[in-house]
Amino acid sequence: MSVLGKKNTLRVNRETPHGFYLDAGEEGEILLPRKYITRGIMPGSELEVFVYRDSEDRLTATTETPLAMVGALAVLRVTGVNREIGAFLDWGLQKDLLLPFREQEYPVAVGQSAVVYVHLDPRSDRIYATSRLSRHLTAPPPQYVQGQPVDLIITRETPLGYIALVDGKYLGLLYHSAQTELFEPGTKVQGYIADMRPDGKIDLTLESSGQQRVLELKDQILAELKASDGRIRLDDGSSPDDIRAAFGASKKAFKQAVGALFKQKRIRFTNPGIELIQG
Repeated sequence: MSVLGKKNTLRVNRETPHGFYLDAGEEGEILLPRKYITRGIMPGSELEVFVYRDSEDRLTATTETPLAMVGALAVLRVTGVNREIGAFLDWGLQKDLLLPFREQEYPVAVGQSAVVYVHLDPRSDRIYATSRLSRHLTAPPPQYVQGQPVDLIITRETPLGYIALVDGKYLGLLYHSAQTELFEPGTKVQGYIADMRPDGKIDLTLESSGQQRVLELKDQILAELKASDGRIRLDDGSSPDDIRAAFGASKKAFKQAVGALFKQKRIRFTNPGIELIQG
């Protein structure tokens, strides 16, 4: 027996010009196309394969591994949109994964990334993606405390801010007032718990607790200056993306840290960049 949308270990039954047919028990035989066959495989061999449906809706096997299997969350790129059925996502296989319109929490466009759950419909026995994540997040209620660091994946923007997947288990809201960056769906950032509301909803921020975060960032900046011959090209006019890539901090926090270092006469501005004052 094989499991659709998962890795399976199946035995090779027979060889044909099209490839090998694998024993799938109650499902009968499943074709492993010839392009996936490597030297040494023969009838009687056992292979680990991923089972899905091809463009003609037939069960088929591949030795390739998709970017996400059934039951998993993933960030997948949109490769095309069909106005009648939905969007198609690159999940690492020859046949793209369908994100039906009815399963879209928000519209997507070609070239964007979408945060989705890979689902197997028990009625149609078909695999599809959904961005309606709340239906499939089944972790116990969150037990976070204020200021706790968490891993975030941005899922979409709302008038209030960004909905983010928290530690791959929960959904939270990163308010526009809490940061200055613009995020695309699928962006991964470190965040912090701003508040746990009585209704179980999670408020998020990109800043750790106030003054402590500024002190940590000052030390980071000084360490980077010392490792870079006393000068870096980032300053309070640099882009939020460049600042976050270098220090994992928002532009607001970076400006506070370099401002404090400037007042302490530890650095000078070189336009662009900052320079360590020796002594």
